[in-house]
Amino acid sequence: MNATSQKNRLYYGDCLTIMQGMEAASVDLIYLDPPFNSKRDYNAIYKDETGLPLPDQIENFRDIWKMDVERVNAVRNLPVLMREHGIDDRAAEFCRLYMEALDKTQPAMLAYLSYMAERLIMMRGLLKSTGSIYLHCDPTASHYLKIIMDVIFGQGNFLNEIIWSYRTGGVSKRWFGRKHDVLLYYARSKGSHVFHVHKERSYSTSAPPGFKEIKKHQDEHGRWYTMASMRDVWELNAIGRSSKERLGYATQKPLVLLERIIQASSNEGDLVLDPFCGCATTIEAAHRLSRHWIGIDIAIHAVKRVSRLRLTERLRLAAGKDYRIEGIPLTLEGAQDLWERDKYHFQKWAVEQTDGFVTGKRTADGGIDGRIYFASKLGDKTLSSMILEVKGGKNVGIDVVRNLRAAMDREKAPMAGLILLHDLGERKLDNFRREMGAAGSLEVNGINYARIQLLTVADILDGRKFKTPGRVAGQSATQFSAPVSTPLDK
Repeated sequence: MNATSQKNRLYYGDCLTIMQGMEAASVDLIYLDPPFNSKRDYNAIYKDETGLPLPDQIENFRDIWKMDVERVNAVRNLPVLMREHGIDDRAAEFCRLYMEALDKTQPAMLAYLSYMAERLIMMRGLLKSTGSIYLHCDPTASHYLKIIMDVIFGQGNFLNEIIWSYRTGGVSKRWFGRKHDVLLYYARSKGSHVFHVHKERSYSTSAPPGFKEIKKHQDEHGRWYTMASMRDVWELNAIGRSSKERLGYATQKPLVLLERIIQASSNEGDLVLDPFCGCATTIEAAHRLSRHWIGIDIAIHAVKRVSRLRLTERLRLAAGKDYRIEGIPLTLEGAQDLWERDKYHFQKWAVEQTDGFVTGKRTADGGIDGRIYFASKLGDKTLSSMILEVKGGKNVGIDVVRNLRAAMDREKAPMAGLILLHDLGERKLDNFRREMGAAGSLEVNGINYARIQLLTVADILDGRKFKTPGRVAGQSATQFSAPVSTPLDK
C-alpha cells in the first residue's frame, strides 16, 4: 500500500502481517506499548461489557510466552531476517548468541523477545530517515528489550531512556513502590531525526534579585520557577478511576503522555503509527495534533468497541469518511479470502465475531478454539462458558459434533458452539441437527438453551449470535436471551 492510501487507517490483525504490506520509509513516528501481560487488557474490556471478570480459563489466552514450534522457528530465522533488512552481520551474530544464551536460562523471555524482534525489524524498515520510535515497557523486560533495540536500530541511534513517573494505586510493604514505566527512544538516523525542544518548569525556593530578567515566574501556589529544557524523567499523572478519559482499559495511557511524544518527534501532517493501538490513545493524540495515523490491534474487541468508540464519540469521526477500518471481513468472499491467507487469523476472527475470546493457539487444541462466557444464574459472580470450534474446510463430517460433545464432557462445559465457513446443505444439516439435539438443552431460570449450537459465517455476517443465558450480573430472567428452538434460528 502506498503512503497516501495508508493514512487514517485502523487495522484488525497481527501487526507483523499488516506492516509487511506497508510502504517502506513511509512513517514519521512510531509509538508502541506492546503486550507483555495483556490478559489485563482483555479482562478489562470484557468486564466492562458484562460486569464480571473473566474466569481462570482465559489464562489460556493471555500472553504466556513459551518456546513452541513457532517461536523456535522465529529464533532460528532471526539472523537471516536481520541480514535481509540491512542489519549489520556482527549485530545479527551478537543477537544469535544472546538468544542462544536466553534459551538455556530464560526461555519464556526468549519467546517474547523473538516475537518483538520480528516486529521491530519491520518497524525499522517503515521509518523515514527523519523518523523515530518510542518503545513503551516496564522494568520487567526493558533491559532485555534495549539490547534488541540496540541490535535492530543501532546503539548509535539511541537517544533516551525516558522514565515516566506516576503516583497511583497501592504500594508494597516488602519493596519500594513500583511507580514508573520506561520508554526507549531511538532515531532511525541520529542527527537527521525530527525533534522539537520542550520546556518544563524548574522550581526554586525563592526569587533572586533580577528574577524578571531571567524569566522567573510564579505558579498558582506562589512557587517560583523558570522554564528549562525538559529532562528524561517525566512526572505525569496516570489515569485515575474517576477520570473522564478512562475507557475501562487497564493499561490505558494518559493522553498528555502521547501528546508530549507526538509534539516532540513529529510535525503537523506527519504519519504516526501505533502497532498495538489498544484503546487508541495514540490515535486521538495524533488526530488532535493534526497528524495522520495508523493503528493496528490483534483484538477485534479493541478495534470494534474501544477504539471505534473513541473515534466516533470522542473525536466525532465517521467510519468510511474520516477513517477506515481494514482487515475485518464484511462479506463471505472476504472471509474465504482470510481463511486462505491465514487460517489461524480466520479462526480468531470468527470466534471474536461471536463475542467470544480465543483460547486456542496456532497448533491443535483439542477442539477448543474459543469461549463465550456468561452468567448461568441470576446474581452469579462467576462465569460459565460455551466452548467454540471453528471449521473452515468444505468437507466437515458429523464426527466434528461428536468430538465437540466429548470436549464438553472433558471441559465440563455446559454449552458448545460450532462455526462453519461453508453451508452444509439441507440433508447434511438435518443430520447435524439430530446429533446436536442429542446433547440436550440447558435450563436457566425456566428457559431452555440448546447445549450445542451451530452458526455459519453467513449467519455471523448477517448479525446472528449464539444464544446463551445473559452475561450481565444481576439481569432479570426476562432480560436473558431468548430460548433456542433450532440451531440456526435468528
